[in-house]
Amino acid sequence: MTTSAQKVVALTVDGLVKTFDVSAPWLNRVVERKPRQFLQAVNDISFTVPAGGCLSIVGESGCGKSTVARLVTGLYAPTGGEIRFAPGRSGAPLSAQMIFQDPYASLNPRWRVKNIIAEPLRELKLRNTAAEITERVEELLLTVGLSVSDGEKFPHEFSGGQRQRISIARALASEPEFLVCDEPTSALDVSVQAQVLNLMRRLQDELGLTYLFISHDMSVVRHMSDRIAVMYLGRIVEEGDTEELFAHPRHPYTQLLLQTIPSIDAPKRDQELVGGEVPSPLKPPSGCTFHPRCPLATVRCSAEVPEIRRLSNGTRVACHLVTDA
Repeated sequence: MTTSAQKVVALTVDGLVKTFDVSAPWLNRVVERKPRQFLQAVNDISFTVPAGGCLSIVGESGCGKSTVARLVTGLYAPTGGEIRFAPGRSGAPLSAQMIFQDPYASLNPRWRVKNIIAEPLRELKLRNTAAEITERVEELLLTVGLSVSDGEKFPHEFSGGQRQRISIARALASEPEFLVCDEPTSALDVSVQAQVLNLMRRLQDELGLTYLFISHDMSVVRHMSDRIAVMYLGRIVEEGDTEELFAHPRHPYTQLLLQTIPSIDAPKRDQELVGGEVPSPLKPPSGCTFHPRCPLATVRCSAEVPEIRRLSNGTRVACHLVTDA
């Protein structure tokens, strides 16, 4: 994988905001005298992904990480901010594809696998003849660890891990340089997770791919990432190089997340679990949104939103209590 020091940037996200109108229907609001309601799923986040690298966004359910994935791939339109692929690059634009969380839901159950993988080749006219399309489909099946004969089967004939391999083959069919991976292994058991993650690492090295990886599992993102961004209620609260973040987490939320990872060396160690529930994004807490669950919170935390600051080691953190020491 490419180090985070590499200067060639594949993706720049600047001040990204996404707000959803979740109001009740107009007549209900009039009769019940209710105001309109808005949910700010993503709240002014910025990050860059270096070419050939992997940035992972991690956090609990509802933090907004999957919304970021859909914004980057154009499935949602941003309310504010900018998303720029390969800024400053001349020539053809950088191409991106997405790997979804549930491969069975994202694959057409009525199509044979060979047709699912061939569709991008036909639509984008990446191959000229039927023979070339067939050859490329067979090549992609072998690349992801399936057999040529698997192309004749339907999605329901495969296991979850095999279906995710089909999804990866379909994504690769359009010859992307950038892959957005929205929890691609969360529905798989641990042994199959490892196989799919190792496949993705191998493909990254062989094809020079760049990943934006979305997950709630800290152990998974450690295996995949150059850098990790930790999200909480729509904001990035900490971002840093993977090993630095695991060795020296600065934000209290990051510290608590890391304590939930099972340890083989100390399976019976005391763990300080994350207390309480994630607040409703419809009514987020004032100040630092993590303060109701933070064991270190002060009066300032409940009154003032912390700005995200870059420390001398390259880590970015949004916490009033963190100093650059």
